[in-house]
Amino acid sequence: MGYSSTHFKSINPYTEETVYEVPMHSSKDIKEIIEKAQEVYTNIWRDTGFEQRAQLLKAVAKEMKDNLDEYALSMTEEMGKPINEARGEVNKAAWAAEHYAQYAEEYLKTEYLESDASESYVQYLPLGATLGILPWNAPFWLAFRYLAPALMSGNTCIMKHDSHTPLCAVKIVEAFQKAGMPKNLVQNVVINHSQIEEIIRHPFITGVSLTGSSKAGSAIGAIAGSEIKPVVLELGGSDPAIVLADTKDLNQAADTIVLSRYINAGQSCIAAKRIIVEEPIYEEFINLLKEKFAKLKLGDPKDESTIIGPIARKELVEEMHAQVDKSLASGARLILGGEKYEGKGFFFPVTVLADVEPGMVVSCQETFGPIAAIIKAKDSEDAIKIANDTDYGLGGSIWTGNTEKGKHLASKIITGQVSVNGIVKSDPRLPSGGVKKSGLGKELGPHGIKMFVNTQQVWVGPAK
Repeated sequence: MGYSSTHFKSINPYTEETVYEVPMHSSKDIKEIIEKAQEVYTNIWRDTGFEQRAQLLKAVAKEMKDNLDEYALSMTEEMGKPINEARGEVNKAAWAAEHYAQYAEEYLKTEYLESDASESYVQYLPLGATLGILPWNAPFWLAFRYLAPALMSGNTCIMKHDSHTPLCAVKIVEAFQKAGMPKNLVQNVVINHSQIEEIIRHPFITGVSLTGSSKAGSAIGAIAGSEIKPVVLELGGSDPAIVLADTKDLNQAADTIVLSRYINAGQSCIAAKRIIVEEPIYEEFINLLKEKFAKLKLGDPKDESTIIGPIARKELVEEMHAQVDKSLASGARLILGGEKYEGKGFFFPVTVLADVEPGMVVSCQETFGPIAAIIKAKDSEDAIKIANDTDYGLGGSIWTGNTEKGKHLASKIITGQVSVNGIVKSDPRLPSGGVKKSGLGKELGPHGIKMFVNTQQVWVGPAK
């Protein structure tokens, strides 16, 4: 359990020992945290210039990069991310801070538009205190994806981090403190799900960002909507990776799809979850994937050579075994893995299933672990139909020897982002966000920073 009635407690998924424990906030504490966020917004942050905001974010990035292992280890210990991946994540979080430090002013520059006014323009103004509800699977990166644009646009931030990664949340706030932030600019609130509503409904809270499940998004979106407050929801995915028969380098396609599926032990919203392969190359590609997946080493996440660490929690392992067993019972073909892991830690074996049909559990539910579901498509048209046969629409990829064909097919896939001949990833320079049950709004890039601003139109007379 991530929390008792009074504490958040994190368990190391490799050693199964307690990592960190922190007391939960009371309703009185929550009220004070919100009031402090409003106070620092009104008295300081709202009126700082881009240069001052950028200085802080650059200092935070430097603090994290200079003390890489201190921050990376909190992830490795709390949710089992292999140490090399954890270092990569801290660096990526620092990159988000640096990116917005450099480009926020450009992204939010005043736009002059022609009208009947002597002068008319649109300016982007901050809203106030915002709330970021964050998950455990990428505790630093997903926090900074919310924090960097919100802070650079002049808002203050309250993080409600996941109950299973309380130390990561503490470390993020510490990084800001060490970088010299105005007191209470970024705060961490330690509460359970039932207490989130009182924060969203507080008059000082002006926007809500959530990364989590579609179920959580639906609940949070409903509360924010009833308060008429802007919300950004980045939710689950069942990302298709389409491999067409004209793909020139099948080996490279297989390498990239394998990486996309196993990174973070497969615990990623934008991982390649349904691998849709055109008929002429179907068996050949299955063999390539099997060979590559079979080489991946499970082990101690602190060991530099470990490729796949443990799954964050025991119940998630059990859930995945149920998904695989049900799919096998429905006629999927087991290519690799599937068996229960014997030994210390919450591990799930790298598992490859072929002959997956659209109605099977691994095809229609989100699989949050190293399970690859391979589906046969008759041709590119059939592949697109299969790709879109899901409630989700986060990301997807297309592999083809014809780039123009890839670009044409990208517009047929109903997802928020598509990669042609490359991995689906988030990048501070480019917007990401889903459609359908994968969410609404955008994060990152020039679009993400405009989610929590007042897009104010100004008309200056006299009329022409």
